[in-house]
Amino acid sequence: MSSSVKNKRLALSDSQFEWEVIFKRLLSIMSVIVIIVVFSILITLIIQSVPSVKAVGIKFLWGRVWDPVQNIYGAYPFLLGTLITSLTALIISLPFSYGLAIYLGEYNTSGWLSDLLKNTVELIAAVPSIIYGFWGLFVLVPIVRTFEAKFHVAPYGIGIFTASLILSIMIIPYAASLGITLIRMVPSPLKEGAYALGATRYEVIRSVVMPYTRSGLFAGVLLSLGRALGETMAVTMVIGNTSAVPQNLFSPGNTMASVIANEFTEADHAVYLSALIELGLLLFFVTVIINLIGRRIITRFTNT
Repeated sequence: MSSSVKNKRLALSDSQFEWEVIFKRLLSIMSVIVIIVVFSILITLIIQSVPSVKAVGIKFLWGRVWDPVQNIYGAYPFLLGTLITSLTALIISLPFSYGLAIYLGEYNTSGWLSDLLKNTVELIAAVPSIIYGFWGLFVLVPIVRTFEAKFHVAPYGIGIFTASLILSIMIIPYAASLGITLIRMVPSPLKEGAYALGATRYEVIRSVVMPYTRSGLFAGVLLSLGRALGETMAVTMVIGNTSAVPQNLFSPGNTMASVIANEFTEADHAVYLSALIELGLLLFFVTVIINLIGRRIITRFTNT
């Protein structure tokens, strides 16, 4: 091999190494920027919440009355409404999310019906939340009101249950899309080995597919819950927007996101505005805590 060819190869290797270093540094810078943005959001919320913290104190968390006219601020009704609405929506959506994931990932992986269902799931995620709110007002609220009247419940139509139904539809694509991908990635030898031992399709799904993908499926649940916790417009339009503590699943209520959306432009003094920002800070912490718990559960599942 001539010396010129060796020199060209060495020069090419040096150039590739330089681009590798540059690319690695670029990725590191982008990662640091993301961390800085998240912490800047947190710091901004904390700073803007200081007037409310000084005026109300720790009782902000369990206070049951929200009366800006009297400068009384309690986040408990909104915290309770957020958790009930999100968890109820998650419970309603999971059978549909996992059902779609199993059907499209294992039973019907190709064909016109499979494509139609996948496109429909993607469309559900793409529809703006305000559209869901309009649909909920004109279609879902009358249905729920009729249902409540038959069971001798105050026929509001709007309330926690209606908001949960809207949210359950909106969050289906998150767990379903991830579940479809994960189920299709299960190694064929594992399933073929189970079939060779005489297992049925149901037994393969229960004993092979679901255990193999459980950490990823739970990650999809976390994505769904995160979307439900932070949803604003659709929930605001159908939840009833009352500051009272919800008495039951069908009562009107409020979430932290919806009360911020409703009252932020009406905040006419510093403590009121700061209390709304403190609600946003509380929502931030609730989301972080739930995600940390979920990550802990995923790690436990993965290591067992």
